Amino acid sequence: MDKWDDRFMQMSHVISTWSSCARPGRSIGCVIVKNKRIMTTGYNGAPSGLKTCRERGGCLRDKLQIPSGTRAEVCYATHAEQNAIIQAARLGVSIDGATLYCTHQPCSVCAKMIINAGIKRIVFQEGYPDAFSVKLLSEAGVQMDRYEPEKPEA
Repeated sequence: MDKWDDRFMQMSHVISTWSSCARPGRSIGCVIVKNKRIMTTGYNGAPSGLKTCRERGGCLRDKLQIPSGTRAEVCYATHAEQNAIIQAARLGVSIDGATLYCTHQPCSVCAKMIINAGIKRIVFQEGYPDAFSVKLLSEAGVQMDRYEPEKPEA
């Protein structure tokens, strides 16, 4: 890890504050970078024009008691990684060969999109209970690095 990884991970945490997810601990931010330049960003939230979970009064997944890491399709939110990839497509920005910085490890649905988008490296901080995601990314040769922020000296 280097100072650029620190900078882009900090940016992913800033982006996560824009999340409209109502589930505690699930504000996710993502930054896609190529040649030390931010190409696109994304955060988890409802698709454009739809009410967010906060506006709906809470998380649908919590109401249905769906465990984390399962049944990702039962959620109003689009994942941060998906939003960043979609933004690149809408803007005509190539992310082939890019690095994706994310506050959390991608799920298997996002992993498939990451692979097909040509992203070559993922830097994430928090784990996610989806071993299949790790298997897919490994098979595709996508480098995964867990980010550990430096602890301030006492």
